[in-house]
Amino acid sequence: MNSEILGIILMFFLAVAFAIPLGRYISKIFGNEKTWLDKILNPVDKLFYKLSGINPETEMTWKQHLLALLTINLVWFLAAMFVLTNMSWLPMNPDNNPSMSGDLAFNTAVSFVTNTNLQHYSGETGMSYLGQLTLMLWQFISAGCGMSVAAVVFFAMKERTTDKLGNFYFFFVRICTRILLPIAILVSTLLVFNGTPMTFEGKDSITNLQGDKVEVSRGPVAAFVAIKHLGTNGGGFFGPNSAHPLENPNYFTNIIEIVTQMLIPLAMVFAMGFIIKRRKLSWTIFGVMTIGFLLLMIPTVISEVNGNPAISQMGISQTMGNMEGKEVRFGSAASAYWSIATTVISTGSINSMHDSFMPLSGMNQLLGMMVNCFYGGVGVGFLNFYIFIILAVFISGLMVGRTPEFLGKKIEAKEMKIAMMIALLHPLLILAGTAIASYTYAHNPETYANWLNNPGFHGFSEMLYEFTSSIANNGSGFEGLGDNTPFWNIACGIVMLMARYLPIIGPVAIAGSLAAKKYIPESAGTLKTDTPTFGLMIFAVIALVAALSFFPALALGPIAEYFSLK
Repeated sequence: MNSEILGIILMFFLAVAFAIPLGRYISKIFGNEKTWLDKILNPVDKLFYKLSGINPETEMTWKQHLLALLTINLVWFLAAMFVLTNMSWLPMNPDNNPSMSGDLAFNTAVSFVTNTNLQHYSGETGMSYLGQLTLMLWQFISAGCGMSVAAVVFFAMKERTTDKLGNFYFFFVRICTRILLPIAILVSTLLVFNGTPMTFEGKDSITNLQGDKVEVSRGPVAAFVAIKHLGTNGGGFFGPNSAHPLENPNYFTNIIEIVTQMLIPLAMVFAMGFIIKRRKLSWTIFGVMTIGFLLLMIPTVISEVNGNPAISQMGISQTMGNMEGKEVRFGSAASAYWSIATTVISTGSINSMHDSFMPLSGMNQLLGMMVNCFYGGVGVGFLNFYIFIILAVFISGLMVGRTPEFLGKKIEAKEMKIAMMIALLHPLLILAGTAIASYTYAHNPETYANWLNNPGFHGFSEMLYEFTSSIANNGSGFEGLGDNTPFWNIACGIVMLMARYLPIIGPVAIAGSLAAKKYIPESAGTLKTDTPTFGLMIFAVIALVAALSFFPALALGPIAEYFSLK
């Protein structure tokens, strides 16, 4: 068990160690500084601009940035819908997998467009290779879009007074060619050398140790898995995701995948510090995020390592901890660490079944998504945290009787209204969606009997988790829920769209509004936002506004289930 704990410590510190220099590199990419890849990739960038008729030097306002984002997303959403509903007759389908129904295709296309990667299908039987490659392309696009809008906010924070905040397409292309693609190639290469398939051939027939013939699915898995983690997308090539031995063959690949999914979310915090030249502020933000992450991760690891008390009462030894739904090659501690990292960061990939975790571990997984700002997804995680910075600055200003200011700009009623609407949107969508689903099931349990294999406290948790995961752009699930139905496909698709774009529009609008205001030089009375005291204030605001909103729902689900085991 000591080696498992050391493995967790190693994974976290490797992520931080790689994230700091990557943050510096990202700041150079955003700022159009010279890098060693320029000679190779500048011609590639120019080709994209020429084919698209784009002038990357044209400066955009925040509204133009959002229009570009929404246009790209709409075009590729329609393309994804076409492929998913016509896979059966399109090429690259060696296993003759069927096309998706309209509601499942809608859910899947929206899911990958929004960086959620919620999967109500299993890739082995529900997706052709063309469909997988289409979704893999979306994993680059959605990650690139999230990082691009974060770049807009970074430069809005940097500039003294302006309404021009760079060019969206310039950010997007450079992110894809200089950050996502090179790292994805490196990660996929490491996976291939450790046994992850990379082929376009169909199923392979093998004879197992019992002498039975088995059809084993394969495909371009390594490339898919690399970008699913790097872009915090999380969708699995196979149904069991990274619990599948061909997606995640051994402990070394487990380290690669967990470090990869944490890499850019951490690096974006440091990139912000380099861009606005306030590294102390970036460390303050990183500290708050890390404290939140540790407060969720450590109790989860302890809970899983200690095992299930109900099994202990049966006299069964649990020297490896609670191993239900977990892979022996990873163990309970590494699985618990992954479960919190993937829910805090919004990747949503899994190396164990979250539905089989202890109740309080499931609660911590839910809290990671409900707060949705401790690291968060690529780019968008910082935008969520930015909202809480605005709220904390405003509340702190009121407490000391001064006009709230952040980085030399006054925060006024307009910015506060937007910030509060975005902060309250998250709990509204989660709780309203769960309430509708609970009401529907409770009043027609026979009609919707296929929804829940575990009615009661855990069944409620499964429905709460599905909406929380959809709205947090996460995509993981308590898979006891029968979710491939018109209700869940359409309901989750709608909330994924709302929960992706409104929380992007809000922070970008606030940043654009503040950037256009007159810069006010700091004075002796200016609130310092790069101190531990202000970091504590942000944490308190997150706890009050985000976490406590969900306490009644958590009490009905995982907390009630925990006490039922006593």
